[in-house]
Amino acid sequence: MPQALTISLLVGFGGFVGALCRYGLSLLSQRFSFDWPAGTLAANMIGCLCMGVIMALAARGEALSPELRLALATGFCGGFTTMSSMIYETSEMLRSHEYFHAAMYSLGTIVLSMVMFIFGILAVRLTIKFGGALWN
Repeated sequence: MPQALTISLLVGFGGFVGALCRYGLSLLSQRFSFDWPAGTLAANMIGCLCMGVIMALAARGEALSPELRLALATGFCGGFTTMSSMIYETSEMLRSHEYFHAAMYSLGTIVLSMVMFIFGILAVRLTIKFGGALWN
């Protein structure tokens, strides 16, 4: 099978799994949400944490193959995170004149996503530092 097709299938499968996980998270959050897009916020936080871990591992060179990195980052995280949903939900809040909620939701998503991305990188670094035998 040609490499481009193999990579495309890996990314597609990762996206499929990510989308299923996102849908499951959405269903779960509806049970506990108070008429606020908590599932989207959670997906963005978890997705950014995963992306931080993936990028930190990829930066180590051989920790992740390029194909696995694409399947996880582009596929899974791409299918799981929901920035387009966040933009839609923010615009609906603005349309409903809920300016404070729209601002808090947008700002919270961006700031907390960056924090979770950094936590992902730090988690890998600490694991390597204190559990180095696993990575050598």
